[in-house]
Amino acid sequence: MEHVSKIRQCIKVATQGFIGREQLAELIILAAIAQEHLLVIGPPGTAKSAVVRRMAKIMNSNYFEYLLGRFTEPSELFGTVNLKKLREGTVETDTQGMLPEAEIAFLDEVFLGSTAILNTLLGILNERKFRRGHTQISCPLKICIGASNSLPQDEELVAFADRFLIHLFIDPVTDNFIEDMLVGGWQAEFTDVDSLSSLTELSAISDNLKNVNLDNIISFYADAIRLLRQNGIILSDRRVVKTLKLIAAAALINGRFEAQKQDIWPLYYVLPTLDMQQRGQEILNDFFTLSNNSQLFYATELATQQPNARLQRLIEQANNCLNNGGVRIEHVLREIDANYTIDTLPEPLKQLRTQLIKLIV
Repeated sequence: MEHVSKIRQCIKVATQGFIGREQLAELIILAAIAQEHLLVIGPPGTAKSAVVRRMAKIMNSNYFEYLLGRFTEPSELFGTVNLKKLREGTVETDTQGMLPEAEIAFLDEVFLGSTAILNTLLGILNERKFRRGHTQISCPLKICIGASNSLPQDEELVAFADRFLIHLFIDPVTDNFIEDMLVGGWQAEFTDVDSLSSLTELSAISDNLKNVNLDNIISFYADAIRLLRQNGIILSDRRVVKTLKLIAAAALINGRFEAQKQDIWPLYYVLPTLDMQQRGQEILNDFFTLSNNSQLFYATELATQQPNARLQRLIEQANNCLNNGGVRIEHVLREIDANYTIDTLPEPLKQLRTQLIKLIV
């Protein structure tokens, strides 16, 4: 699959200067290929919108963004009534440049939308259909990213949040990376990005979802769901079934038309609350042992916390040190030694470790 090769480059460019936001960019790719939606929960000022904008620009997409408030009118998202048609007795909406015509949408503070807005959004999210008055159109939407400071408590809003299959919880940059954040953030202020790929290329990958063979993981995945249920974590049938799309997308991104046990890691992000994700990570520890992804390795590692999932990131960081030098060499070496013994160290990483040691002796 020729289009897969560009994914890593897109993620690098989208997150340049934004410390710790590779996970978000990777999940945007995963969601776009699976054609499911992503909910990001975290405090303001954590570069959520900046990464989304970069990803949209890199993929050369028709992009719509809006910050919702209590008094946001439906017309601000979906378009105003066509006055010419109204005079003729027809209620039609002019959707040009608005959400119904977007391929990627970012809705900040999504749960502040009125009932009228959320009901209309449900049709767009679930069916890719916009219905208002006499206007009924098919929407080209590939992915909607919703953002909020916290998950809602209201039952109706909880049901709306369930329409976002992937839930990502993010925090501000930790204390030990503040210097990196300052340097990177300063560079990001003056960094512009160009289109590196297109949604057409992602759609070409997405079109192959139906061709992914799931036979090898159905029983394995079913056992994981049973184990979660035995420990009090119950997912809706809809979420359980739709997760297969994420598993199939992970396999495709890894260059395969057959899903394997290493592709089950997206299940972590389908768990809807932070508590469920933290508990689920422990419960599913044995199921996640083999997890890895050659392109989405930050998302895989943070979901599973397994040495196998760290391999590709450590290889990339080791190569960066060899090419660019810098103070991170000893840090990378310590992390390699913390995750692997001499006997378990994979051959590609063993060779890189030897080269890194030569740089510091």
